[in-house]
Amino acid sequence: MSDITKTGILNSLKKVEDPNFNKDLLILNSIKKFEVNDNSLNLELSFTLPSSNDTDQLKDKFAHKIKEEFPSLKKINVSIEAKTTTHQSTNKNAILPGVKNTIAIASGKGGVGKSTVAVNLAVALAKNGASVGIIDADIYGPSIPLMLGLKEKPKIMQNQQTMKIIPLLNYGVKVISIGLLVDDEAPVIWRGPMASGAVKQFMSDVDWGELDYLIFDMPPGTGDIQLTLVQTIPLTAAVIVTTPQEVSLIDARKALKMFTRVNVPIAGVVENMSYFIAPDTGKKYDIFGTGGGSKIANELNVPFLGGIPIDSRIRVGGDNGTPILYDTPDTDHANAIIQISKNLASQVHLISVKGSTTSKMEILLGDE
Repeated sequence: MSDITKTGILNSLKKVEDPNFNKDLLILNSIKKFEVNDNSLNLELSFTLPSSNDTDQLKDKFAHKIKEEFPSLKKINVSIEAKTTTHQSTNKNAILPGVKNTIAIASGKGGVGKSTVAVNLAVALAKNGASVGIIDADIYGPSIPLMLGLKEKPKIMQNQQTMKIIPLLNYGVKVISIGLLVDDEAPVIWRGPMASGAVKQFMSDVDWGELDYLIFDMPPGTGDIQLTLVQTIPLTAAVIVTTPQEVSLIDARKALKMFTRVNVPIAGVVENMSYFIAPDTGKKYDIFGTGGGSKIANELNVPFLGGIPIDSRIRVGGDNGTPILYDTPDTDHANAIIQISKNLASQVHLISVKGSTTSKMEILLGDE
C-alpha cells in the first residue's frame, strides 16, 4: 500500500469529469482523512461544492476513478463535507461577523437586467443549499421586494443594548430594501451621502445571522454613489452583468475597471438576454448580438460565468414575485441560472482562498 499516497489520490480525483465540479477546488488540504489499511481506503474530503445535491453523484465518481487507478484497493469509502469558504477580511468581520462572503452584482448602465440577475442568482444559491441574503443597494430604484413577492414591513428586534431590523425571508433568501421601508409610490429624493448611509445601515443595523453569501444589488453606473459604496462595502468579489451588444459592453468595461481600481476581485461576467428561442418554432435568435459577454471576459482576463436567455417567464416571474426557479424549475432557462450560480460559488471559493481569479490556483502537492 506504500504506493497509495495523498498526492496520488488527489491526482486521480482531479481526472473526474463532472459539470458541477470545478477541479481547482481540490487541493491537498481538501483531504481531511486518509487511511489505507488491508486493501481499504477511507477518504474524507472537505471543499466548496455549489450544490449539496451533487455530493452523492460525485462520491460515486470519485470512488470509481480511485478504483480504476488503484485496482489493488478492494474497499473504498469516500465522504464529502460540502462547505463554503470564508473570505477573511478584518473590515467585513467587524461589520458583518456572521457573513462568509459578500458579492456585488453590478453593471455600468441600466437596462441590462442587473436586478433580475441578482435575484435569480440569490435564489439559485439558496436552492443549492447555501444560506443567502440580499441587500437592495439600488436606493433610487428598489425592485428587489417586487421580484421576491415581499410587501410587509420588516420587524424590529430590541434588547437592552441593541436594536436590529429583522430582514424578510422568501424563497430561502433574507432581504432588506428601502422599498420595504417607504411607500411604493414615494420617491427616494436623497443626496449621495444619504443613500450610502442607508446601505451602511443595511449592513450594520440588520440582523443577518449566519450567511454563506450576502449579495448586493448595486445601482447602475460608475459615479460618486457607486464608488462610495464600493469603497465602503467589504466585498469578497463583484459580478458584472452585461448584454451581448457593444453599447452595453462599453459600460460593462467601465464597471469592471472601477472594481479593479479599488482592489475588488471580479468573480466573473454574466451575459443577460443572450438569445431568444421562439416557442413556436424552436429557432434561436440573437436579438442583441452574440458572444459579447465571453468576449469581454476573455479581453479582461476574468471568468465568464454564463449567459441567461431572454424568456418572458423570467420577466413574468419578476413582476409576479415568483422567480423562474420556482415557477418553471425544469426549463433550460432555469438550469442556465443554476449553472451560473454554481460557477459563481466556485469562483468565490477561489477568491477566498487565493484572493484573485485572474489565474488558476496553484495545486500544492506533497506526499504524507
